[in-house]
Amino acid sequence: MKNLRKYFMFMAAMTLMIGTTGCSSDSDDYTSSYGSSSSSSGGNSSGSGVTTATISTMKDFTVAIDKTTAEPASTVAATYPEDGDAPSQNSFATIVNIDMANPAATTVNGVTISVSGNDITADHGSTEGICYVVSGTVADGSLTIKGDTKYGITLSNANITNQRSVALNLQSSQNAYLTVEGANKVTDGMTDDDSHKGAVFAKGKLFIMGTGSLDVYGTYKNGIHGKSNVVIESGVNLYVNSTANNGIKGGSDIIINGGIINVEVSANSAKAINSDTNITINGGRTTTIATGNGTWEEDETLSTGGDTKAAASVACDENFYMNGGELYAKATGSGGKGVKADLEAYITGGKIRIITEGNLYYSNGTTENHNYTGNTDNLASAYTSSPKGMKIGYKDDTVSPTETYGVLQISGGDIMIRTSGNNAEGIESKGTVDISGGTVMVYAHDDAINSTGDMTISGGSVVAVGTNNDAIDANGNMYLKGGTIIACGASGAEAGIDVNEQKNLYITGGNIFAIGGRNDVSLGSTSQGIISASGSVTANGTVSVSSNGTVLCSFLMPISYSNGTIMISSPYLTSGSSYTLSNGSSSTSVTASSSISSSMGGGGSMPGGGSMPGGGSMPGRH
Repeated sequence: MKNLRKYFMFMAAMTLMIGTTGCSSDSDDYTSSYGSSSSSSGGNSSGSGVTTATISTMKDFTVAIDKTTAEPASTVAATYPEDGDAPSQNSFATIVNIDMANPAATTVNGVTISVSGNDITADHGSTEGICYVVSGTVADGSLTIKGDTKYGITLSNANITNQRSVALNLQSSQNAYLTVEGANKVTDGMTDDDSHKGAVFAKGKLFIMGTGSLDVYGTYKNGIHGKSNVVIESGVNLYVNSTANNGIKGGSDIIINGGIINVEVSANSAKAINSDTNITINGGRTTTIATGNGTWEEDETLSTGGDTKAAASVACDENFYMNGGELYAKATGSGGKGVKADLEAYITGGKIRIITEGNLYYSNGTTENHNYTGNTDNLASAYTSSPKGMKIGYKDDTVSPTETYGVLQISGGDIMIRTSGNNAEGIESKGTVDISGGTVMVYAHDDAINSTGDMTISGGSVVAVGTNNDAIDANGNMYLKGGTIIACGASGAEAGIDVNEQKNLYITGGNIFAIGGRNDVSLGSTSQGIISASGSVTANGTVSVSSNGTVLCSFLMPISYSNGTIMISSPYLTSGSSYTLSNGSSSTSVTASSSISSSMGGGGSMPGGGSMPGGGSMPGRH
């Protein structure tokens, strides 16, 4: 069972309000997004938020290693594990040079350097202010640093390969400030030594900075393993590759304040960036690619706590924070995750792009399947791992009643997620989902956005497409309070907006367009009019509602859809009033109501799109 420790979320002042097409009664949410209005459409017209270009990008953007594109300039304030940790607050003026190509035993400036073959150990003891400047190439050697005080280490065109174990072994438990100058490379080798955690190992906090590049190759376990915190600063160009396990592993928080970071792993259940606690991204451009299938925990059974494990681009055992910068994440194997946080996630800004391509993974410890298509309703959750673009929280069905927990809050940022494999959801929280700002665009094979608990959307722009399931699915209550929402579910029994039949949908704000095989909600209450219709829409086409020539709300369609059940609502619609519903160049008169029909209701068929097959209504809940 996970430890339910709570954390104060980062409350960033900067919130990116990039709207989709639509309108709202809250002018603060939409004035800047939609631009100035024209005389023909009053003050509620659509603007340039989500365009045909962004709709297209949602379905075809790519994620690839990129070492050359400049680091993005936009960022938020850097954060550190503790006061006094910032590199700007620490200086190391006493230089000790180490040439890996010509090692020499000596004592200099309070540092004892010993040599065994090509393995060098430097121990500065209690001497303060030491900065090791490391250069040269070694084909089978290592550098170990020991000492009781924090220190600096500069890699200056160094190339360290250890074919037997750790290459750069920072054994001091004090802060290590690692600066890279020029082009540097660190590679480890195979070993049977359990203490070998990575090509680069740091016992204390590890701070990586500089204006040069560092390439790290882990062949035995991790690329970089920090037993404590790992902090990456602006300016550095860091590439990490692991063919055995994780790329960057932190025993405590991993904080990315900036830099160009590229991490790729190719091993079953490996994580590109993995923290035992929290991950925070404040700036920089981070690209993570995880190639590897799901696995069953070795030597375990269900009764002894065995579980499936899957690869992930970004994974943490506690909380994920995205405040600024850019994150590009991709997972290709069965059950793979883009971003996985076992407790909570808070996204206040920045740019996120996530792709998953794997299918549902199944294993019971004996039999496994990397594309399981059977019914999972009666399976222990430990036996399966579903691919997810973003998975927040956890489910524990080993206790009765089953325990679930998760908190996902999005108040800003520019997010795009695409999943294509069997059972692959876009965003899932095992608890609640709360979207109050930013742009969230999800194109998923399964549910685009799913919550086990309540879901609240009060601002921002949400475009959700579930190609084989619901677009937006809440297993708790759903509260729509603001923002612009475009939800396109699959045909048949799937819906644009789906709320658990024991729960309710409450509408008190927001511009809402939903299309699917049905409207699958029980309406608790609404303070604005609702139009129910049926028909077809065309990708990149516009559906709008107007009154006396004034456009009240409009929606840009992310996909083409034939004979769907449609729901439209806006603060500018009043129950009992008549409006003009336009679909492309075709228009018809409709009447808003205070209820939701599963088919035409009081609104009739969508202009230009035709009515549901057979002309009748599907059973609905009101």
